[in-house]
Amino acid sequence: MVVTNHDPRRFVAELDFLTTPGYLHGPGAREAAGLPPGTGPYRVITDLAILGYHDTSKRMQVLSLHPGVDLERVRKATSFELEVAESLAVTPLPTEHELCILREEVDPHRYIIGR
Repeated sequence: MVVTNHDPRRFVAELDFLTTPGYLHGPGAREAAGLPPGTGPYRVITDLAILGYHDTSKRMQVLSLHPGVDLERVRKATSFELEVAESLAVTPLPTEHELCILREEVDPHRYIIGR
């Protein structure tokens, strides 16, 4: 899982340097590169949406949009074409309990949350 701001400088069509491989060029590419079978990224969470990967093509796709964000805004913030899940959802707001865990256990020093 990756958490990042969603902008065209981070979601680029072509990389200068790859530090962490995703699904590379599609199905089977990770294994061909010597990476363990059945592995790969699961979700990318940005300030605009939650992204995942199509089961078959392994292409990145928008799974849900955060409240108040439309698909056009996400597309403009991405330098490559994103697929869209068949059932595009709205990201649910976190519960008080989830916020408490994030603030007190996951990021108590506010390195990511509340910058």
